[in-house]
Amino acid sequence: MSTTFTLNTSTSRSHPVPEPVRRLTIPAIQGRKADGRTEQPIVMLTAYTARMAQLLDAHCDILLVGDSLGQVIYGLDSTVPVSLDMMCAHGAAVTRGSYKSVVVVDMPFGSYEAGPQQAFESAARIMKETGCAAVKLEGGEVMAETISFLSARGIPVMAHVGLTPQAVNALGGYRARGRDDSERAKIVADAKATVDAGAFALVIEGVMEGIAREITETVAIPTIGIGASAACDGQVLVAEDMLGLFERTPRFVKRFDDLAGRISKAAESYASDVRDRSFPTDAQLYGVKQGKS
Repeated sequence: MSTTFTLNTSTSRSHPVPEPVRRLTIPAIQGRKADGRTEQPIVMLTAYTARMAQLLDAHCDILLVGDSLGQVIYGLDSTVPVSLDMMCAHGAAVTRGSYKSVVVVDMPFGSYEAGPQQAFESAARIMKETGCAAVKLEGGEVMAETISFLSARGIPVMAHVGLTPQAVNALGGYRARGRDDSERAKIVADAKATVDAGAFALVIEGVMEGIAREITETVAIPTIGIGASAACDGQVLVAEDMLGLFERTPRFVKRFDDLAGRISKAAESYASDVRDRSFPTDAQLYGVKQGKS
């Protein structure tokens, strides 16, 4: 058993209360795939705040604190400017807000590429400061030595191949990968290298469907697709995309709600009530009996 904290959701304030819980574990996630098949697909969504973690936790197996927070939270053009400080702060919030899910934190650009020792120091800091169960890094064969180094030292690693957003400048944009034979072969080789190096799971992003299917059918670890294939062992989306908080919907996203529209409507209603002085009423004031002016 482990101990985490609940948040009092009856108010907007956080009041930590100790509660014994049992989280999913990395071996449990790995164990979902047996003899090349995953009977119960892995559900993963991004989360960047304690409150969002609370809302998503009961429905997910993995909460990913993605460096996509650069665009979603901070309004940056890409994930490249995201810092280790940002990832640690948001990772800690998500861990505090969740009970059940495995929390995985992205290693930001520049925090691991120099070599295994740099990666270990960054990953150790992330795990110490956030309480997460694993880290995620981008790259295939070139990162194999680093993945092996971390895994051998007790740091579980989720790998990421295909479209790797941190390399957007080198890739020339966010287009789907694997359209020609040489790129297809590289993605497959990258996937195999990360598996051989000891990654516990593999995100496959933005590739031709047949590539993701081939990788999923040939590797022993779970694959998690995003713009990849329904054949993957699990799926991940940016929660804010899935919830419809942005006007643009990428092709690989299904919008399960229109929160942007609902939030805008609620704000419009609030603004109207303030302007015509119908808010606040006595019910929202202190020291005034309801029904009296």
